[in-house]
Amino acid sequence: MKIIILLLLFSFPLLLYSQNNKADSTHKAEQDSTHHTDTVHYHYYYTGTGTYNNTSSGKSYVVSNAFKFSVVKQSAVLNLNNNWLYGQQAGTLTNNDFTSTFDVGLYKSLKHFYYWGLANYTTSYSLKVNHQEQGGLGIGYNLIDKKKALLILSNGILYERGDLYDSLYGGPGGNVFQRDRYQTVRNSFRILYHWIINDIFFLDGTGFYQNALSNSQDYIVKLNASASVRLQKWLSFTIAATYNKFNRTRSENTLVTFGLTVQK
Repeated sequence: MKIIILLLLFSFPLLLYSQNNKADSTHKAEQDSTHHTDTVHYHYYYTGTGTYNNTSSGKSYVVSNAFKFSVVKQSAVLNLNNNWLYGQQAGTLTNNDFTSTFDVGLYKSLKHFYYWGLANYTTSYSLKVNHQEQGGLGIGYNLIDKKKALLILSNGILYERGDLYDSLYGGPGGNVFQRDRYQTVRNSFRILYHWIINDIFFLDGTGFYQNALSNSQDYIVKLNASASVRLQKWLSFTIAATYNKFNRTRSENTLVTFGLTVQK
């Protein structure tokens, strides 16, 4: 039940698009990196949200920040994404999760295909990750490539190095707190969609499944979905949901937020 909102946000645009794709074929996606000119364009995006609750039994709060910077040309796009989530409940730390990702896409290939490269750093209190580095390469395909509707599938190979606590492999039954320093190779599959309705409503989502090639029980699931309503050209009201699961530490987190998004 805890991820129903996220699954609805993630799947509803795909189902709705299949019924309306003919109506969207004449539009232009403002943030579609596959539709741009030789001119270099710079884009930035910031979202800040938070909750605070003070009762007789204690205080709790969560603060979420996301920043994205992109450099876009006809043949390539560079993205830098940074996300930080911090929270406490009754004086106890619940979240101190930071992720920074740099990725590049190259479009000088067959129509609708592109090549990608990625470098990622993660530290997450809620997922029991002290630090984790990933780097890899792969190929993607624009399954739907309309002017205001985009659906991308991609796959590739990642090298990962991590430093964890409470490992699935620590002690008998994996129930003993034990430092887990490891290296592994993962297959990384991603689905991404972006859809604009009447230049007012924006639906976005990404889903990752990253499984270790050497162990089927060692996998990572990441789901992100958002729905935005444009208030001004540079300002939107956004509802977003995030779900992460890291099976190696048997940890997961879910977050639903709403707030303002600034983009240019």
